[in-house]
Amino acid sequence: MRSSTAAWWRDAVIYQLYVRSFQDTDGDGVGDLQGVISRLDYLRETLGVDAVWLTPFYRSPMFDSGYDVQDHTEVDPGYGELSTFDELVARAHDVGLKVLLDFVATNTSDQHAWFLESRSSRANAKREWYIWRDPKPDGSPPNNWLAMWGGPAWTLDPTTGQFFLHAFSPRIPDLNWHNPEVGQAMLDAAAFWLDRGVDGFRVDAVPMLLKDALLRDNPVSTSPSAGLHKPMGPYGAQQHVHDSGDPGIHAILRELRSLLDSYGEPERVMVGEVHATEWTDWATYYGSALDELHFPFNFGLMHVATNPTSVREVIKASSAAVPAGAWPNFVLGNHDEHRVASRAGAELTPVLMMLLLTLRGTPTIYYGDELGLPDVLIRPEDVRDPWELGVPGLGLGRDPQRSPMPWTGDPNGGFCPPHIRPWLPLIEHHSSRSVAAQLDRPGSMLSLTRRLLGLRRVREELRSGSQSPWAAPDTCVAYLREHAGQRSLIALNFSDHSARIRLPTPGRGHIIGSTNTEREGAKAKESIELAPYEGCLVELAGAGAVQPVPSSITAHTRGEDYPRSHWR
Repeated sequence: MRSSTAAWWRDAVIYQLYVRSFQDTDGDGVGDLQGVISRLDYLRETLGVDAVWLTPFYRSPMFDSGYDVQDHTEVDPGYGELSTFDELVARAHDVGLKVLLDFVATNTSDQHAWFLESRSSRANAKREWYIWRDPKPDGSPPNNWLAMWGGPAWTLDPTTGQFFLHAFSPRIPDLNWHNPEVGQAMLDAAAFWLDRGVDGFRVDAVPMLLKDALLRDNPVSTSPSAGLHKPMGPYGAQQHVHDSGDPGIHAILRELRSLLDSYGEPERVMVGEVHATEWTDWATYYGSALDELHFPFNFGLMHVATNPTSVREVIKASSAAVPAGAWPNFVLGNHDEHRVASRAGAELTPVLMMLLLTLRGTPTIYYGDELGLPDVLIRPEDVRDPWELGVPGLGLGRDPQRSPMPWTGDPNGGFCPPHIRPWLPLIEHHSSRSVAAQLDRPGSMLSLTRRLLGLRRVREELRSGSQSPWAAPDTCVAYLREHAGQRSLIALNFSDHSARIRLPTPGRGHIIGSTNTEREGAKAKESIELAPYEGCLVELAGAGAVQPVPSSITAHTRGEDYPRSHWR
């Protein structure tokens, strides 16, 4: 396997862009590919990210905002044309941006030509492209599997008298990856986009690609929602050991990876959506020979972001699980989770952005998080998400984190014309939270994100240096980054009271980044005092190895010594 020590994706910052909510240019209230093209300068020059991951824009009935794919090799007319996509890739490459696509391989729309053929008769050539089974003698579904969005995972089709399987909704039937013809068709779809110049894929719902061939019942969970990070209704009452995580998935990923590798340089990257209950299971998706995903997304921080002890535990455990020669990554937000600012609070959000952009590994930023956007309030009549419609009232709806990007203080935030109703409402008070309002405001979330991205570009230790924990009060997280004599201390205060952290010996340096812009450029000597909810990036003077961790640190509000602290 080719060495990836100099792979571009190791140094990159990925920006997840929800196409439907980014920029509307044709006046229908829905974002489109031309809108992405119009904002490439923002992404590369203003913000400074390196790669953009585009959510699905394939032809679709839009039951699930494009994840219900009707044709894997066509652009939906609402988003543009193939020529528009080709222009997007060419112009992105011109400005130095890589382009990643969502690869939706677990299921299709029920309007996909493959499924229309498959359900037409039991004898159709594409019958086994999906998972069909006879009812039990009592007429019930073939097993006890449940759909994530409510109800059984099986729907009876009256045309042929058999049930078909769907992990999410009857409108999104599951593909049968046990059939090699399905695998070849999906490889062909991936090659179609690679031939058009894309730089890689984010593979959707990886553990659900392949199901147990025997279709065995899932055992009942003794603790509902065990292993799940949020209440999931009846779905959480099962242990999903037979409808998820089948060992055969690894062979599928190796095939996909082999296809990407066959395109040579620059290396095409494959990342994946992997939710696992154990870090050891999560790490297997790198592949035993690092021949599967370049990295499975690490979602650990999303669910513990307000708790510094848990943050340290996630960093330690996930970093230890990354196989030798592989590369870590971190994520704080995406299209399926409530926004960081709503989960953690506005005061802590800047600290978490500093955490994300200074940890060792590839970070992914969700669009709008650079503005500190919170969730939008969704009225019942505005709900679009089929998950919320299927199991209402559990807080699983994903519309709140998918609101249109506010670019200006104009009506509809410059996302779409003022007289057009956007597909989802904009965030409240969008004029003060917009890109235009924050761009030249030194203390804004956007300004902080830009400064941190700028520091990553010029400081090698932040991109590829080693990382080790540094002693800190229980309310803080601190770590050292070092490369070729260039050293930085990152100190983050998660609490509403001040804290003091001693610097390494010799610990003289200066603050080159802070959530409080007035502190940038200040000298740091023996220790650094953090204000409530403050993060600082301290450049440490002098060369050579960092000295041992000091034995104690003082927290102002408690006036006591803290023991040496590790990732714990």
